[in-house]
Formats: sequence, structure tokens, C-alpha cells
Amino acid sequence: MNIAAKSLDFRELNEKVRSAEDDIYIDGCCGQRFIGCGAKGKKITINGTPGNALGAYLDGAVIEVNGSVQDAVGDTMNDGKIVIHGSAGDALGYAMRGGSIFVQGDAGYRTGIHMKEYKTPQAVLTDKRPVIVIGGRVGSFLGEYLAGGLIIVLGIGTEEVPVGNFTGTGMHGGRIYIRTDQELTGLPGQVTAEAATDEDIQEIAAYISEFAGYFNMDAEQLTKERFYILKPNARNPYKQLYTAN
Repeated sequence: MNIAAKSLDFRELNEKVRSAEDDIYIDGCCGQRFIGCGAKGKKITINGTPGNALGAYLDGAVIEVNGSVQDAVGDTMNDGKIVIHGSAGDALGYAMRGGSIFVQGDAGYRTGIHMKEYKTPQAVLTDKRPVIVIGGRVGSFLGEYLAGGLIIVLGIGTEEVPVGNFTGTGMHGGRIYIRTDQELTGLPGQVTAEAATDEDIQEIAAYISEFAGYFNMDAEQLTKERFYILKPNARNPYKQLYTAN
């Protein structure tokens, strides 16, 4: 289904998306929000700039955006994939619990906060593990209260540290990988940072390869650079972030 979004408000556009039974192509998107919320079993291609909460509660659909996106993309996303040929706003992947998001450019504040992972009761061996890969830089509060999943920041195009302040504040699960030659400073007490080993890089190599495939980049070159891995600090747990007892 081809949808010309220019003359549609977000309610009309989303009704067309929900009623479509085949792949969806949206042209002229300009700020319409909630596109693809809860969608499963569909491929949605968007030309333009979708508004807030793109792919919120996504449950298996694939969304590809030829452009940038606004805030709260993938909010509480359960499964599926979002590929963004541009940059993203704030709160990308908020409370995400499955699926993957790939952003070619930068992302704003509070990327990946409250992300979590778990095993499904239907298949104990199947992990629900969300993944976010950012090609450029991210703002402050990356991975705030992180409880699970992987966040990978590649820092392409910058020689500075590609993350803002308060990275990993309240982090108590998951992993954050940051590609940079600069030393990481000012991290909160809830995280530890160390140079990633070859074994660590194997954990993220497939995701970097997938990222490189979407955006025509060299995965081998990206994985040759130095990465830091951030983990929860068991000696300074989240439970003592605000209170002493």
C-alpha cells in the first residue's frame, strides 16, 4: 500500500497503516506521530520525518525511515526492527524490552533508559534482549537505569567522546559499548568502564555488521577501533543511589 501522508493528520494516517495487509510505503511524512504503534508482521517504509513515538510497543514489524525521527521512537518496543537513515531525538528506545534499533546518525538525551531483558515463559532458552546501535553521538543520560540489553555507540565522524554527561546513571544490568580513542571521565559510581577485549567485541560484532550493511559502511574497520565496555558496578549498586539504607 502506498500512502501520501502530506494531507493526512496522524489519526487518518495510522488508520490506513493499521488496515493495510501488505507492505506499506509512506511518502511526505511530516510530524505525524504514533506510526506503527504495536505493529507486527508488516514492513513500513517512511520517506520524511515521522513524529513522536514511532514504533511504540512495536511487536515484530520492521520500520525503515529515509530521514530523521523525533522523540520516543521504539517506546516499550517488544520485538521487530527500526532502521533510521538519519538522526533521532530524545528517549530513543525508552523501556525497550526486545527487538533492535539502528540509527545512522546521532541520538538525543536519555537514549535506552529503562531498557530491560528477560526470558520468555513460552521458550525458556529464548532471550528477549533489546539492542540499540547509534552511528554518531548521543546526549546525556545514555542508558539511565539500564536493566538489560545492549547499547552500542560508534562515534563515527567525531574525535571527541561520543556520549554526554551522566552515562549509565542508576545502571544495574545490561552493557554499553562506546567506540572512542578518548578516555571516559565523569562516569557515575553505578558503572565500571574498561577496554573491551576481543571476546567482548564478539558479543557485538554481528550487530555492527548488520548496522554496516544498512548504511553502506565497513564493519571490519569499525570493529578494529578501541571500544570501552560499561557494566554495572556491583560494589556501588543502584539501591544506594539516592538513599543510604
